Amino acid sequence: MKFFVDTAEIDAIRELNDLGMVDGVTTNPSLIKKSGRDILEVTKEICDLVSGPVSAEVVATDSETMIAEGRKLAEIAPNIAVKLPLTWDGLKACKVLSGEGKMVNVTLCFSANQALLAAKAGATFISPFIGRLDDINIDGMDLIADIRTIYDNYGYETQILAASIRTVNHVLESARIGADVMTAPPEVIQKLAAHPLTDKGLETFLKDAASAGIKIV
Repeated sequence: MKFFVDTAEIDAIRELNDLGMVDGVTTNPSLIKKSGRDILEVTKEICDLVSGPVSAEVVATDSETMIAEGRKLAEIAPNIAVKLPLTWDGLKACKVLSGEGKMVNVTLCFSANQALLAAKAGATFISPFIGRLDDINIDGMDLIADIRTIYDNYGYETQILAASIRTVNHVLESARIGADVMTAPPEVIQKLAAHPLTDKGLETFLKDAASAGIKIV
């Protein structure tokens, strides 16, 4: 499973990228606002830093303006994935932009039917939102599983990008089901390395090493 990092913070992206933990980046207007920087400027810097897809979101709601904004965003770098909302106008824009050879990430997906439409419109990625479904007492992982089944049934090449990931268990379950990609904040990716037994074992090893006077350098 590919790891995308869901942030616009350059330092966090660089740290994970240096470790080989970044296959791409997802951004949105809210994340750009948090960074306090110009959307085109910060997106260009991210594209220069990572080699994988960088999702940059349009802010229009009608298809014609979405297409114009998508073309503008795609000019930033060849690894831009234009991020479009899963609305009827968004699907229209997806069909046009994907037909022009641009990567498209269709976002705010909350049903398998929506995911089916996005695949038929030529989306490169579909972004089902796990955490937001959990918030209303619907198991977001069921949606990932339904989309995986449908795409496999018919050979759709649209990649499932598990989004709105908030916990390490979301990551684990997405991997088990077979999501192609997951995107998560830097802190969630870092927590994947944490385990209390690892900490306990390391503490014991260090105590034993100190009592035995073991030094490596």
